Amino acid sequence: MKLSLTEIRQDPRLNAFIDQTDKYLKSLGYTDHGRRHLDIVSDRAKMIAKKIGLNEHEQEMAAISGWCHDLGNFLGRTQHHYWAGMLFSQCYINQADPKDVAKIIQAIVSHDKDDLKIVDSITACLIIADKSDVHRLRVKTKNMAEIKSDIHDRVNYAVTDNKLSVDPQKKTITLALKLDTNFTDIMDYFSIFVERMNYCQKAVTYLGYTFNLQINNIKLA
Repeated sequence: MKLSLTEIRQDPRLNAFIDQTDKYLKSLGYTDHGRRHLDIVSDRAKMIAKKIGLNEHEQEMAAISGWCHDLGNFLGRTQHHYWAGMLFSQCYINQADPKDVAKIIQAIVSHDKDDLKIVDSITACLIIADKSDVHRLRVKTKNMAEIKSDIHDRVNYAVTDNKLSVDPQKKTITLALKLDTNFTDIMDYFSIFVERMNYCQKAVTYLGYTFNLQINNIKLA
């Protein structure tokens, strides 16, 4: 069986995990890790894979890893990447090519923290796609006072535009953000996202590219 994103998205087991994750993280007051985030990460992972020259099958695996990377959160936020990899394995290890399953699991497990060595381009694509998703629409809180009091909500809410681009000729991957500095300042962004941007840069470097970060048309990295 060759895995496809269309079939993965329709799998009732994975959808149940995603629904439970959404419910659990809402109760904790976290930003969006549901279908909006999964769609963006899946699309971006596939886009990056295509731009850097991976074949169609590898592009599909990058997209699948993006759709499935956060589905283990309902079992525990701290180790959610390991839980997600385990759940995906349980669903597909006997149904699909073990080599494909292994690459997807590795990408899922490696996406969250810089504690595993990047050894695969699919993994790198997922890391970049996931860590680049910061935007106002990720904020679940409706109360403006609560948004302002929580730095993660405040920074995400302040980002009104987010574009990720890949230039194969210049060998650059650029994350361009528009940040409402009336709502928060750039230092707040770096106070919570510096580790994510460093991991993003590590993944970009693995692909042989240079990472650029722009905020309000100012190049910062």
